[in-house]
Amino acid sequence: MDKAKRSNGLISLARTMRTQATDAEQLLWKHLRSRNLGGFKFRRQVVIEPYIVDFVCLDAKLIVEADGGQHSENMAEDAVRTAFLEGRGHRVLRFWNHEILGELDNVLACIHSALIDPPSP
Repeated sequence: MDKAKRSNGLISLARTMRTQATDAEQLLWKHLRSRNLGGFKFRRQVVIEPYIVDFVCLDAKLIVEADGGQHSENMAEDAVRTAFLEGRGHRVLRFWNHEILGELDNVLACIHSALIDPPSP
């Protein structure tokens, strides 16, 4: 498959994923959208080839992933994905769905802290 077709396929999949968000993704998006968290702009289900990330603040190069139970079986793949994204200059924060649903204030505080206190070069 050529790059253009793969890219279009990822974009189409990202659109579909926006309409089929999990409860945890919906809850987190409610707090990240419209610059609700410290004035930072987030986008959801964004293609960063060859992946689709759950949420990203492009200005801060911060990616936030909401991980469900399937991720406990794919930890090696997630590690490869995280290493790739970090290699492109992004920071990646991962939260389990149960953390988002049960400890939302802590999750938002962690994200906000990462936004206002970027790592040293």
